[in-house]
Amino acid sequence: MISFQPTEEQRAFAEMAKQVAVERIRPQAKAFEKAGQIPGSFIAELEELGFLAMELPAEWHGLELPLATQSLIWKGLAYGDLAVAQSLPGAGDAASVLRFLPDLEKLRRVKEQFVAGKGKTIAFIDAGSGPEYPGSPLRLEKRGKGYLLDGRSAPVRLAAFSDFLMVAAADASGEELLLFLEEGDSWEAEGGNGRLGLSTAGIASVVFREAEIGEGQILAKGREARELLEKARTRIRILEAAKETGLMEAALDYATAYTAERKAFGQEIAKFQGVSFRIADMAMELRAAELLVLESAMKAEEDPARGQSLANRALSRAHRALRYITDSAVQLLGGHGYVQEYPAEKWMRDAQAQVMLYGRERELLLERGEHLIAGDKGVAVS
Repeated sequence: MISFQPTEEQRAFAEMAKQVAVERIRPQAKAFEKAGQIPGSFIAELEELGFLAMELPAEWHGLELPLATQSLIWKGLAYGDLAVAQSLPGAGDAASVLRFLPDLEKLRRVKEQFVAGKGKTIAFIDAGSGPEYPGSPLRLEKRGKGYLLDGRSAPVRLAAFSDFLMVAAADASGEELLLFLEEGDSWEAEGGNGRLGLSTAGIASVVFREAEIGEGQILAKGREARELLEKARTRIRILEAAKETGLMEAALDYATAYTAERKAFGQEIAKFQGVSFRIADMAMELRAAELLVLESAMKAEEDPARGQSLANRALSRAHRALRYITDSAVQLLGGHGYVQEYPAEKWMRDAQAQVMLYGRERELLLERGEHLIAGDKGVAVS
């Protein structure tokens, strides 16, 4: 039987993250959103605590923490504000790929910059093949010994201020490639996300205009790329689901406290049956998502063959719970739910942006179904 009780070390990490979230992140979140960016001094403060290097391998001067530990920390940070958690520069989602390529010679110069603490940022574009990438907007065409990359990507986190790009894409034959592009290559970030949520996270599309891809920019291809990306996607999806549980908990706690304090017809509105039932539903959704995330984080590293299936299940359930809980929080606040002085409306916008970035439930479930049909019978369907 698997235990979901954190170790003493994990509990200490989680408590520290939540303390930072409550005391440092939450009070400044609105100001950060208004400014459209996170101040460098604040980022330096979080970097000093190690929050920018949790997933990076030790060779990149990272902490290389286990998935379960990271999940608890990200949940704590996102409790303060998901947008701040998603705005931290550095390797971002690409760190989960670098975890399996710690000493790749083609990335030596980039690694040296990270080790030297030069504050570089990598945006990760995942436009691979399969049911989760229907009609990929990127075209990768074989040209001589290299390739041409053309098209406009879907919105990507950190793209607006990235120094490097890591791109997972498939050519016309379906062969997957993992590419790495630097400043000066034929790409640029366009657009932004000012109208939705996560407005400080540098969300933008990346436009490629027949960018020439040489052998030196190809990190992996074919089966090697596919297996590498499957392992990286597993980690990315579990960590993103963990962040979502942090926002869920924040919205639930805030809505619970609000309804316990506000009165209507002479009693606290939390005592009305419709309100108490909704709060209970929100709490159950959060708990189910939390347990699936922790189970996935613990089992994925022990049994990598089942990792992607576990991650898809956790992220799909987290997406559903996230939208339900944040939307419910807005409704429970009544008219105040849409007033910017209250955090609920921001959390709902951040939730919508998060789901847009990391896959719709339907696509995740389709992929999950393919794993089950292929013989992954070890995980119960949720």
